Amino acid sequence: MTRIVLATRNLGKITELRAILTAVGPHYDLVGADVYPEVPDVKETGVTFAENALLKAHALARATGLPAVADDSGLCVDVLGGAPGIFSARWAGQHGDDRANLDLLLAQLSDIDDAHRGAHFACAAALALPDGTERVVEGRLLGTLRHAPAGDGGFGYDPILQPLGDTRTCAQLTAEEKNAISHRGQAFRALAPVVRELVG
Repeated sequence: MTRIVLATRNLGKITELRAILTAVGPHYDLVGADVYPEVPDVKETGVTFAENALLKAHALARATGLPAVADDSGLCVDVLGGAPGIFSARWAGQHGDDRANLDLLLAQLSDIDDAHRGAHFACAAALALPDGTERVVEGRLLGTLRHAPAGDGGFGYDPILQPLGDTRTCAQLTAEEKNAISHRGQAFRALAPVVRELVG
């Protein structure tokens, strides 16, 4: 089995990526970065999702000597000019505090009418090999923002983004429903043939 390292220690994301990347094939051993605790987290100094995904993938590929897959994703709100964007995970100041991020964003949008609450999730998924080979693909899920969270599934901003054409938030979808339409699902399905091509 060829091992591929997923550049995340987020258990929710690892589970989600494993489910999506099963399309790559059963002969890959997909593990999270938590298997390599000695590898330090990478500072996301890029100014785009693609730059940050590539930074993480290259760092993990170099450190482990294995193919590495990384993504960077976030919520882009139309009336905020695309923010929080690459700052989505630390919008409220502390990285990964989902509730604080949600509360701050909802407060910032409290006086915005439904007609102007358009937003989308964006994801860049990158593959890097130890020899420096790289590829990056992107996915996007369009929607509108609710005035209050709804649903217990997913993570991040899932409880407030309602995909276009649906009446539920991403957090109210089953994992299968979400993966079928999500920005991350789109990006990683596009990455699957790239993995087959470059990793073998």
